[in-house]
Amino acid sequence: MIKGTCHCGAVTYTFNDTPEWTTSCNCSICRRLGTLWIYSPATNIQIEAKDGTIAYSYGEQNLAFHSCKTCGCTTHWKSLKDPSGRMAVNLKLADPQVIAKIPVRQFDGANTWKYLD
Repeated sequence: MIKGTCHCGAVTYTFNDTPEWTTSCNCSICRRLGTLWIYSPATNIQIEAKDGTIAYSYGEQNLAFHSCKTCGCTTHWKSLKDPSGRMAVNLKLADPQVIAKIPVRQFDGANTWKYLD
C-alpha cells in the first residue's frame, strides 16, 4: 500500500497495489507537471478529496488530470472513456523513501508512445 497527499492535505490517495515501476512521461502535459505515475485498476485506488478536485482534459479527451483545488498539486488521472478501468496516481506525492524504492521507466508519450528502455 502506498499513500500520497497533496501539499495542503486536502486530497489524499491510497494505492492498494504493488507497482513494478513508475513512469516518467515526456508528453506535453506530463513533462510540464513533473509527475511520476503508478497505474492500477481504479478498484485498487482510493481518492479522498475534502473539497473535490479540478479536472483537466485536452485533445481527444481520453483522460482527466485531477489537481487539488487549494494547492494545485496534480494528484491523479482517470479515464473518461472507462472510469472504472485503469487509472494512475502521482507517486511524487508519496513519502520520498517510498519513491526511492520504485524503479523509473522513461515513456516517450511525445513521439513513439513506447518505453525507452
